[in-house]
Amino acid sequence: MDSHSSPDVGKLARALFEVGAVRFGRFTLSSGKASSYYLDLRMIPSFPEVYGAVVGAYGSMVDRLGAKNYDVVAGVATAGVTISSPLAFLLKKPMVYVRREEKGHGLGRQVEGALQPGWRAVVVDDLVTTGGSLISAAEGLRRSGCVVHDAVVLVDRLEGGGKNLGAVGITLHSYVSVKELVDVLFEAKKMTKKDRDAVMRQVGGGDR
Repeated sequence: MDSHSSPDVGKLARALFEVGAVRFGRFTLSSGKASSYYLDLRMIPSFPEVYGAVVGAYGSMVDRLGAKNYDVVAGVATAGVTISSPLAFLLKKPMVYVRREEKGHGLGRQVEGALQPGWRAVVVDDLVTTGGSLISAAEGLRRSGCVVHDAVVLVDRLEGGGKNLGAVGITLHSYVSVKELVDVLFEAKKMTKKDRDAVMRQVGGGDR
């Protein structure tokens, strides 16, 4: 497979900010937890140039891991599917996607697609916080007979996801951490020192 172009982290960080995918302030997450920043990576497909750069970033990560080591690309519904679809096409690999839970109708599947037992899957999502969604997806794939050792995301929020995934035998691979995003955007004068300090406190200074 040809090597895929990988965007510069700084350029990508600034592009994410410009399209509103990275915001700073006071937010309440779906978990009810307060956050000093918000990542809305579902915005990305609405901007083709940024979308292409993001898919290229994932392609470069899988290139480094070795695309030959995977038989299928598995997207985590729903945000991960917007990445896994073009990524699978780029890699010329089959794609499946994993629901949060099994359907209560039809065939009752959690994993959708023509999955073959024994396939080695790379799990794809947009970001990771504690890793719960990725772990749930990996468990669904394993129950379907897949081998799962790797997960790839664009952004690691540095809130325990890597450690939690490691505990179930999955290595997390992220293109950029929130600390790196913030460092770039602060240097580019896209955020205030107050906002930067708030994010750093939230992520414990960036330590995993």
